[in-house]
Amino acid sequence: MRSFILGVDIGTTSVKVVLLEKSSKAIVESQVLPTKSDIADGTRETNVKEQDPARIIGALNQCMSQLSYDKLQHVCGIGVSGQMHGVLFWKGCNWTSDDYFNAEDCSQLITWQDGRCSSSFLSSLPKPNSHLSVASGFGCATIFWYMEHRSEFLKDFTVAGTIQDYVVSMLCGLEDCLMTPQNAASWGFFNCSSHQWNTDVLKAAGFPLRLLPRCVPSGGLAGHTCSNWHGIPTVINISTSAQLAFTMPGDFKPADSPEPASTISYFPYFNSSYLAVAASLNGGNVLAAFVSMLSSWILELDAGVALDECSVYEKLNCSAESQNDSDLTVTPTILGERHAPLSLGHVTNISTSNLSLGHVFRAICRGVLDNLSSMMPAMQLRQGGVRRIVGSGSALLRNAVLRQEVEKVYSLPVVYGQDADAAVGVAMVLCDRL
Repeated sequence: MRSFILGVDIGTTSVKVVLLEKSSKAIVESQVLPTKSDIADGTRETNVKEQDPARIIGALNQCMSQLSYDKLQHVCGIGVSGQMHGVLFWKGCNWTSDDYFNAEDCSQLITWQDGRCSSSFLSSLPKPNSHLSVASGFGCATIFWYMEHRSEFLKDFTVAGTIQDYVVSMLCGLEDCLMTPQNAASWGFFNCSSHQWNTDVLKAAGFPLRLLPRCVPSGGLAGHTCSNWHGIPTVINISTSAQLAFTMPGDFKPADSPEPASTISYFPYFNSSYLAVAASLNGGNVLAAFVSMLSSWILELDAGVALDECSVYEKLNCSAESQNDSDLTVTPTILGERHAPLSLGHVTNISTSNLSLGHVFRAICRGVLDNLSSMMPAMQLRQGGVRRIVGSGSALLRNAVLRQEVEKVYSLPVVYGQDADAAVGVAMVLCDRL
């Protein structure tokens, strides 16, 4: 009888599930859906970035319902990955029926894109005992913000974690939250050498220590499912999440203190190793902002044309593909960067000959890659022993122009495809450990 591994990735804009045949490691089925979970901020504070967990879990349940029921009955393990840094608060587990759970008794998800923690606020926080700096959108920074601005809010909840930690807790019926070192490091105030939270520092600052997740090794067992989720029998679950860049040598150890101006962060990986990560805040969300801007302009002009965003993307891609190059220069850092939060985007070298949609979209795509390259140059990849790049993410996979710019900027072989995404990666990790 064949057995399968289920891989789940809960991203910023979409949810993906894959079924991996255990013996061959072949992908036999996959489903992906947009979560459409972004919440419009009614306070006019554009720096607040939250998502509705009910929509995220709804998309997950819908993806699961589209997988073959007979294969789900032979799933022997579940691997879960997802977006880092963000924080969700909850108090309990609610299964609507024997087959699925809903997101109830929980807060909104405050995502990694959240900018409510200003530079002055961050500078007022205690110094972490870690080699990683703390930025807005990091879980601990967000909790500190609530302590100062809405302290009553925190009293309503007993547990906190990332959105993927929440899913694992619900599946296993856990009363607390388990978190891997990767996610803990992404929250801030976590020492990657000792694999411990900075409890002394946090306690001295009045931080609610009850909200800190329990840290477990990457690839460690989280528990067993507490119900037959979409037909899946009781299985072992693993929560593993990391954004891959490239692995450092096994003897590498990061500096003892943060380097706020550095464009590279070193996050813990498997077997006490580290990843060198260039985590830009400006990627597919920049393209989405441009598409949204165009759509709103069309409405304001009362052009009598209604285009959904998918159609706008397609037209932009076609226009930019016919324009092989552009001398228009776009620095698309509309969200700043963690190492340079006040350095925002700008456009230069504007002329009458480079204002077509093809020129502009091509320049934006190139700008996204130029910005990433400034954070982690091709030379650094080669010095790190990188021989090829594995490309993943919906923005990259559905955008031929962005793929072209990746290949121009890095001049390394690039591999794309369904085998490159996090849902597959986490399933393969679990497959090797069962």
